[in-house]
Amino acid sequence: MEIERKFLIKALPADQDKYPYHMIEQAYLCTDPVVRVRREDDDYYMTYKGKGFLAREEYNLPLNKEAYEHLLQKADGNIIRKKRYLIPIEETALTIELDVFEGKFEGTVIAEVEFSSVEEAAAFKAPEWFGADVTEARRYSNSYMSSTP
Repeated sequence: MEIERKFLIKALPADQDKYPYHMIEQAYLCTDPVVRVRREDDDYYMTYKGKGFLAREEYNLPLNKEAYEHLLQKADGNIIRKKRYLIPIEETALTIELDVFEGKFEGTVIAEVEFSSVEEAAAFKAPEWFGADVTEARRYSNSYMSSTP
């Protein structure tokens, strides 16, 4: 089960480059249900996601590079590319996944935080540099962005 909240960002943290990051490329074979292929650095996955925004089923299956490249050619719509910074939230076990999009979506920056329960997600107090909570806003989901003309 994936439980996450998603936020726009008022301003990027000045020290974001001191945090570890991953380069992510992903594309969608289907958006209902969501079936995605992803390259994260040198790791490859196919992911199934159930319906919902805050909480939904998620299953990841490992792929090799050849399978990923084959499936990528079959994807519909836009290929999403982003740099994901991993920023720990002090005094918690939580991590901010700060996605800085590239290519067609350059200029889009979204922060996601994953939780172990819906209650933990509801109690979360966002850092001052976070903007609007867009967890329920479909237009900020990567699967929706993949189909944006």
